[in-house]
Amino acid sequence: MTAAQTQAYIQVRVQLTTSQPDVALPKTTGPILVNTNFRRYTLSSLVNTLLENETPVPFDFLINGTFLRTSLDDHLTQHGLSSESTLYLEYVKAAVPPVHLASFEHDDWVSSVDVLSSTSTARASGKGPDTQKPGHERILSASYDGLLRIWNMSSQVTATSPSAGDGGHISSIKAAKFVSSLQIASSGVDRTVRLWRYRETSEDSPATIDPHIDLYGHNGSVDSLAVHQPSSRILSASADHSVGLWSTRKSDAPLASESCLPSRASRGPKRRKVGPSTSTTQRGPLALLKSHCAPVSSVIFAPSDPTVAYSVSWDHSLKTWDLPTATPVDTRSTSHSLLSLAALPTLNLVAAGTSARHVTLIDPRASAMSIVAMTLRGHTNAVVSLATDPNSTYSLASGSHDGTCRVWDLRSTKTEKEGRVGQSMYSIGRESLDGKSRASGDGIKVFSIAWDSGIGVVSAGQDKRVQINRGTNIGPEALC
Repeated sequence: MTAAQTQAYIQVRVQLTTSQPDVALPKTTGPILVNTNFRRYTLSSLVNTLLENETPVPFDFLINGTFLRTSLDDHLTQHGLSSESTLYLEYVKAAVPPVHLASFEHDDWVSSVDVLSSTSTARASGKGPDTQKPGHERILSASYDGLLRIWNMSSQVTATSPSAGDGGHISSIKAAKFVSSLQIASSGVDRTVRLWRYRETSEDSPATIDPHIDLYGHNGSVDSLAVHQPSSRILSASADHSVGLWSTRKSDAPLASESCLPSRASRGPKRRKVGPSTSTTQRGPLALLKSHCAPVSSVIFAPSDPTVAYSVSWDHSLKTWDLPTATPVDTRSTSHSLLSLAALPTLNLVAAGTSARHVTLIDPRASAMSIVAMTLRGHTNAVVSLATDPNSTYSLASGSHDGTCRVWDLRSTKTEKEGRVGQSMYSIGRESLDGKSRASGDGIKVFSIAWDSGIGVVSAGQDKRVQINRGTNIGPEALC
C-alpha cells in the first residue's frame, strides 16, 4: 500500500451540528469516525444517510464559521490540528444557483432598480399598493431616457414618470429609490434630486407618478441616493465631490439658492411650472458635506445610527460623517477608486466595490487595527453596485461592468499573502446574451442591483433590461 493510500484511510472524529431544525439529527447523535479524505460531497452523503432522506439534500459544512472547501485532511494540515482531535462540523442546506425568472425590456440603458414589497426597506404604508401579498410587489426602474417606470410582477408597466416638458428629468436618471409606498426619490445628470408622489388606487385604475418637490444644490451629476424613511432624510452622492443631505418634507427643507436654480426658474418664484395649472416646489439641501477631492460614487446611512453616514469616492477614500454637524469624523484610504457601498452591520463592516475589479470589506470603526478586513475577487471589470442579502448576515451580491452579478458568502474564504480572500458562490450572467460571451462586458454592463427577500436578485444595465433571478437558500440563514 502506498503512502497516499495509507493517508486516505486515516480517520478523524467529527461532531455534526446544525441550526436548521428541519434537518437536525437526533440529540443523541454523538461523534462519528470518518476518513480524513472526505470532502463536502461525501460528508453531504453521510448526513443524508443519517437523516434517512429518500431524496438527497445537498449540504455545505462550516468549521469555526468558515466553509470547508478542501478535504478534512487538508484542513487539519493547514490549521496544524491532529487527527486525534474532534472536529465540529456545522452543516447547512447548500444554496441552489439562482435561476432566471423574468426580464423587463426598456428603450434605453437602465441605470437603477429598487423593490417595493412587504419586506423591503420602504415597506407598504398608507394607501399605497398592497405589496403584502405575493405577486403584488412593485419594481422601480430608472433609465437613461429620463423616465421612471413602475413594474408589476407580470412584466407590465403600471406607471411612468412625466417627460421633461411635463415636470420630469431633463436628462438621464442615474439613481432611484422608493422612499415609501407613496413616495419616490430620483436623481440624475441634470444635477437635481426629485421627489415624486406615487398613487395606485386599484388594479382597474392607472397608477401615477407626479412631481412633488425638486431639490437643488449640487453642481454636478447626482449618481447615488440613500433613503432613511423614519427620519424623512435622503443622502445624495454627486460628481461635484459633495454629499447632499435633504428632507423629504417640504416644511423642513430650506429654500433653494438662486445660484442653483435653472436660469429660467431663477427669474420667478421658487416653483417650477409643470403644466397649465400645476407647479413643483423647489427646495435646497439641509447641508452639503464637502471633504472628498473627487466625484462621490455612493453614500449610505449607518444602519444603527441615522445621524451617521458613509461615503466612498474616486479619491480612494471611505469617509464617516456626523450628519448633525455636517463634518467628516474619519477617513479610510485605500489603493483604488471606490465605486459602490453597502453595510454589513452584524459584522461591523462596510463593503466597497472598486475600479480594480474586486470588493473590499472595510472596518469603519476608529478602533480598527487594519483598514481592509477581506477582499472578494472574481469580477473582471469595475464593481459598481452592491446589495446585501435580506435573510443572511454573511451574504452579499455585486453588480459589475463585466456584465455579471456575483453572489458571495463571507464564510467562503481562503488565506493568501495579502490576507483573507473571498470567492463567489455563483455568477449570474445577462440573459440578453442568450448563452453567448461578450469580452469585458461590452454592451451588457450591470449598473444596479437590488436584493429582495421575496423577489430575489434584481439587476439592471446596459442591455436595456431589468433582470430577475431567484435561488433557494442563497444565504444559508434563509431557512433558519
